[in-house]
Amino acid sequence: MKREFIRSNGPKLIFMIMMLCFTAFRSKGQQSKPADSGYVPVNGIKVYYEVYGEGRPVVLLHGAFMTIEGNWGQLIPELSKNRKVIAIELQGHGHTPYADRKLSHATLASDVVGVMDHLKIDSADVVGYSFGGAIAYKFAIQSPKRLRKLVIISSTYKSSGWMPEVNNAFKGMKPEFLSNTPMKAAYDAVAPDKTKWTKFLEQMIASAQEPFDFGDANIAKISAPVLIVAGDNDGLDKIELIKTYKLLGGAVFADFGKMPKSQLAIVPGQGHVSLMMQTNTILSYLNGFLK
Repeated sequence: MKREFIRSNGPKLIFMIMMLCFTAFRSKGQQSKPADSGYVPVNGIKVYYEVYGEGRPVVLLHGAFMTIEGNWGQLIPELSKNRKVIAIELQGHGHTPYADRKLSHATLASDVVGVMDHLKIDSADVVGYSFGGAIAYKFAIQSPKRLRKLVIISSTYKSSGWMPEVNNAFKGMKPEFLSNTPMKAAYDAVAPDKTKWTKFLEQMIASAQEPFDFGDANIAKISAPVLIVAGDNDGLDKIELIKTYKLLGGAVFADFGKMPKSQLAIVPGQGHVSLMMQTNTILSYLNGFLK
């Protein structure tokens, strides 16, 4: 009975979870003001960015339908104490205008490079959550010389990396599920053109429904150290996650050899939403890995 309810209501449940996620993140608010912010013309659109702090650069890529504040508001004040934090809002998100340009992982990853070029950053650590994690994987494949270390939080580089329930929910997503929600209010507060909301959702939903796979061979070629952080019940297929970690050189018996440069952290008792709300846990992993 419970499984049937989830199957029939999956799409609505996914959007309810995302709405709760955004509300929970946003309710705490961002405590820092950017030292620099603006737009970069790249690949036919204008991409919005914010810069905080000084030091070795780290680029933050948010999850689907989110904003810099909504996704990273609690982490930026801590990370920027000894790092230069560059937070980017991807196509159609937050301050970055909606564009008819086809939404693709490859193009979005190229947008990140464009922002780095504008800020004169040769290489950086890159941290991506959920949708932003997929973009981070693509960035690592396309621009390996621009990457120092990679952090993937609750994300995958292929559709089959999600549990079947998640992929099935994607198929039934509809824009009206997000009407009159905090996410809509947040969009209206910062979007250059509020009338593009429905088109933005349609574009994102179409992208979520399109199967993707960056290729095991390409993941295995990533030379930068990678930290994968996942909740034990965050919707990722953990068998596929272990396969990913093996492609990156992990899942070995380190006592018989050296410790791999990449790391895997499974946080107990966490889902896709609650994982990102564990600020101290995530910060601890980031500081330990990126040092």
